[in-house]
Amino acid sequence: MNISATARQPIREAWPLEHLIYERSVSLGLALHPNTHRAYSSHLNSYLTFCHLHGFPVTLTADMLSFYVVFMCHYIQPRPVDNYLSSIVSQLEPHFPEVRAVRSSPLVQHTLRGSFRRFSRPMLRCQPLSRVHLLHAITSFPCPFTFDDLCWLAQLLCGFFGLLRLGELVSPASLPDFAQLSSRSSVHFDVSSFSFMVPRRKSDLFHEGDTVRIVSAPLSDDPHSLFLQYLAYRDASFPLHPLLWIRADCSLPTRAWFLARFRAVFPDPSLGGHSLRSGGATSLAAAGVPPSQIQAIGGWSSSEWQRYVRKHPVLLQTLLFHGRPLYDSPCASL
Repeated sequence: MNISATARQPIREAWPLEHLIYERSVSLGLALHPNTHRAYSSHLNSYLTFCHLHGFPVTLTADMLSFYVVFMCHYIQPRPVDNYLSSIVSQLEPHFPEVRAVRSSPLVQHTLRGSFRRFSRPMLRCQPLSRVHLLHAITSFPCPFTFDDLCWLAQLLCGFFGLLRLGELVSPASLPDFAQLSSRSSVHFDVSSFSFMVPRRKSDLFHEGDTVRIVSAPLSDDPHSLFLQYLAYRDASFPLHPLLWIRADCSLPTRAWFLARFRAVFPDPSLGGHSLRSGGATSLAAAGVPPSQIQAIGGWSSSEWQRYVRKHPVLLQTLLFHGRPLYDSPCASL
């Protein structure tokens, strides 16, 4: 092997074998996000319980996976069963290297396809929020707003206009991962907009995060002025706290806390935490925003955003190509 004399490498100290094994173990342990690992472990337990219940060996074969699919689809919908199979394959591949070929076998695929036809039911999706809902939420609280009122309202408006998932605004109920929570230092203002950083998600391969920019508008549900009010309260009460979203008692807003207030304001069971993102996408589409811009604002890598739009396709076709907005355009977020 000929090596160029100019291809010089920096001098590095050799690692002992034990240290190499340790560092590799740490990297392998971080290959999956902790939340994903917990879900995968739960799905694997489902398969192991199935095998134990029926006295089957744990060995993965096409017969075993097809039996598991048929059994589980009698109790839960086929969509999560399909996800369960991916989790089981990921967890058991080190022990059964051929498991991916088994997962893709015609027997398993046809069993799963037949179960979809046999057991699938229409998905119950949250209905989208509208601008009317936002105005109702703002007028539901007495003035002056309390600290927690401002925090909840600011999150509601940011989620709607920024097309954010609820999980990007609140802290998990378990031990929070502070690397995935928005920081106060990421907030920036200019004359007509504000922005903050949503840290990297588990699917973010570049670990860059996303900058959410929301533009103000002279409307009653203007997120700019309400976010300014919240930030003034927050900075006066907790000037040294590093995180953006915080409650009056210095605890972090969780999903349960947000949804409890959400249910108090919107008792309609068809509305939920996902209504923020779907409502924002629907509002933009109805206002005549081009699909490519909606896709970029929401951070969708494909046309998956169309599932979030809760308007009839014929209506949207008319709005998008004839430039007739259904109502005033919401604040743009970039």
